[in-house]
Amino acid sequence: MIRFRARGDAGQVFPIYILVVGGLLFLAFAYFAVGQAAVNRNGAQTAADAAALAAAQETRDGLAGRWVEDVLDPTKWQDILDGDGLGLPDPCWRAHELAAQNDATVDDCAPEGLRFSVTVQANKAAGDSVIPATSTTKAHADAVAVIEPLCTFDPPGEDAEEDILPTLTCGDGDGEREWELDPDDLGDLPRPEDLFDVHLAD
Repeated sequence: MIRFRARGDAGQVFPIYILVVGGLLFLAFAYFAVGQAAVNRNGAQTAADAAALAAAQETRDGLAGRWVEDVLDPTKWQDILDGDGLGLPDPCWRAHELAAQNDATVDDCAPEGLRFSVTVQANKAAGDSVIPATSTTKAHADAVAVIEPLCTFDPPGEDAEEDILPTLTCGDGDGEREWELDPDDLGDLPRPEDLFDVHLAD
């Protein structure tokens, strides 16, 4: 009689054991799915960051090129540093290019002055999992990059001599440098990264 009851107890425990193990397995797969989704979101954010920075850097290089073209006309320098009314080409092609390199697609690219907002969508979903939504949902991410002018100068006055260019002071803090520009020898000019900083917005 005692032996019969022990077997009966074991029979009752076994289904509970199966249920507990099944629940643990489900939780493990669910955590894995959440992890996959997080990795997918991180990948989309990396793509968005790279795309926004690429668009900003493309414009920075265009601004620097325009400054070199007009280096002998300091009345145009401030507009170039401010990115005002220069009619530069749309830089969003670079955002699309960098997003594609990071396995994503640009949904929106909105340059506005020296600010560049980009939204991307990951090309792949997280994959099949016990959580149906993660198997079909593609991650989206936003990023904003900005161009910050690094140089200042004293604009020439009405009586300024045409053959003398203003001193251009670039950088900040310990990295500050002065550029004494000689109209007759323009071999040593600031580089794009000397004129402008490009970074993600906080």
